[in-house]
Amino acid sequence: MGRLENKVVVILGASDERSMGAATARRFAREGAKLVLAARRHPQLEPIAAALGALAVRCDITHEADIAALAECAVQAHGRLDVAINFSGVNSAAPVLEVTQETLTEACAVHFVGATLFFKHMAAKMTSGGSLITTSSLTALIAPSGLAAYAGSKRGADQMMRIAASELGERGIRVNSIAPGFTRSSMTEGYFSIPTLEGAFLREIPLKRLATIEDIANAALWLASDESASTTGQIIDVTAGQSLRRTPNDREIMV
Repeated sequence: MGRLENKVVVILGASDERSMGAATARRFAREGAKLVLAARRHPQLEPIAAALGALAVRCDITHEADIAALAECAVQAHGRLDVAINFSGVNSAAPVLEVTQETLTEACAVHFVGATLFFKHMAAKMTSGGSLITTSSLTALIAPSGLAAYAGSKRGADQMMRIAASELGERGIRVNSIAPGFTRSSMTEGYFSIPTLEGAFLREIPLKRLATIEDIANAALWLASDESASTTGQIIDVTAGQSLRRTPNDREIMV
């Protein structure tokens, strides 16, 4: 029997095969989960869902009505909801002296407001306990230059997660974050066109390897399973140890 046998799982942010969401969906499918996959880009999502026997639902995390409909869809399709994971994210890079209100608003809408509303509506459908998971970031654990909007909104979501864990514990709902390190994924693929980038990061990583989307999926599996029954309000660090050090600066990357 799989570790998630018959558990109903919502995964938001799974419309690219190279994404953490899609990798997690593949891992969960092997463990027997009943999957409801969601993303803003529904046409790209459909073949990924079909390959896994999952339900595909369009959902824009910046629209509360979409999130509420996603939770309802999971319950209508499978009669319950056990696990919900949010992988939605947006790149937001600019120094504080150059950041715009639009950049800050977008980052907060996706990473903080969206994550909060995701927890709100998913938790409301978890009538027999469950597991809520959102994605933090290495950048929320340290203080890298140029990422005030991205890291700040992720850090805010981490504190929200802790409060949600405190509030929802009496309902048997565990709430946690996963903090990936710099990971090759659909969101970061463009950065790898810089030939010296990976080496610059590896010099700051104790384990001398980048985390992979499969590493993230494995962390999510543990948090979703009954093996983490006593874990809530935690940020699970999947950075290969880089949170102990720092991120390379632009000059070091371009050497």
